[in-house]
Amino acid sequence: MTGSDASSSPSAPAPSAPPAASFRVAYVPGVTPSKWVRIWQERLPDVPLELVQVEAADAEGLLREGGADAAFLRLPVDRTELSAIPLYTETTVVVVPKDHLVAAADEVTVEDIADDIVLHPLDDTLDWATPPGRPAIERPATTADAIELVAAGIGLLIVPQSLARLYHRKDLTYRTLTGTPQSQVALSWPEDATTDLVEDFIGIVRGRTVNSSRGRRPDERTAKTAKDAKTAKTGKAGRSEKPKQGNKPQGSGARRRTGGGGAAARSRRSGNPRRRS
Repeated sequence: MTGSDASSSPSAPAPSAPPAASFRVAYVPGVTPSKWVRIWQERLPDVPLELVQVEAADAEGLLREGGADAAFLRLPVDRTELSAIPLYTETTVVVVPKDHLVAAADEVTVEDIADDIVLHPLDDTLDWATPPGRPAIERPATTADAIELVAAGIGLLIVPQSLARLYHRKDLTYRTLTGTPQSQVALSWPEDATTDLVEDFIGIVRGRTVNSSRGRRPDERTAKTAKDAKTAKTGKAGRSEKPKQGNKPQGSGARRRTGGGGAAARSRRSGNPRRRS
């Protein structure tokens, strides 16, 4: 190829930078991960965080299939494959029409709703075999379906408070219900996939600071450890070279003062007093 041909040929496109690895976090209805997402964006701005909303019944499967790196879900989970850190316990409430008798109370017991039909959706998040009250003829498929039935006057619904807020309607209200199981929200991830980014996210969720030795990437921990070791070594060497204040060096001048004394002193040591002229 001649020089003129080379100059006229189009230049090859510059290779594009590989896309940054993203971190995927799933969450079940009622959980609000915005606080932790904000902290992640402040600490790791170069790693995009993707949120994936998932139904409660599908959260574990999504983690096992690699559809998310971590997930906010409700316990229990299968601990043989997944690790989990419990975060908080939710208040259990009963959702009722606004004109229901229990709406006049601040707190309700299971005895107060013993004669009511209590709906038990298939995606129920409370760990019990049989809810209180009278069972409905059929179980609703989802909590959202059960909310519609409560609004239609078919029955009542017992859920964690976060779900009552999520599915809030103007014609419904809810009251704290005692004597029932409570839901626990946890952070979970595949046990065999505890990556550095997972450790970072665990640290954020557990409230560790950016300078914490845990929940950070290994390169950051190594850099901090090396810096601390260098600072400690430099400080120690500096202290050993500086003489302590108040202790004067024992040089030749000090020896002359303590071992001297002139001719009179030498005469006394020899036993021959100095004669006067």
